[in-house]
Amino acid sequence: MIQQITNGIKISIKTNFKGTHYQNYRLNYLFNYEITIENQSNDSVQLISRRWYIFDSLSAIEIIEGDGVIGKKPILTPKAKYIYGSFCYLTSPIGSMSGLYNMINFTTTEKFKVYIPTSQLVIPAILN
Repeated sequence: MIQQITNGIKISIKTNFKGTHYQNYRLNYLFNYEITIENQSNDSVQLISRRWYIFDSLSAIEIIEGDGVIGKKPILTPKAKYIYGSFCYLTSPIGSMSGLYNMINFTTTEKFKVYIPTSQLVIPAILN
């Protein structure tokens, strides 16, 4: 598990290789991930949007942007956690992902960024 704290918001990521999948006659590698967002600050915050950078060793970096996460804009009170999962496909067995969340502090009304630590997306057998 990879973890990072930015502005009192702790991001924890677990990634797993889930297998291969053919799409348009091309082999793809499926990785899923679980993200835990934990508010360790004294203020309530809301996740507004996200930006992901997905690096695939055989392709260009893919940037994914949008409102919220999985269709939601969670509000986290102090000490609250929000957990969600998703997945991505790579065209190679080696890659990584990182990014950031744009959030708003309800006490100060300030918008701020929370960085998502870089997670490796690697088939376990590749490293042996």
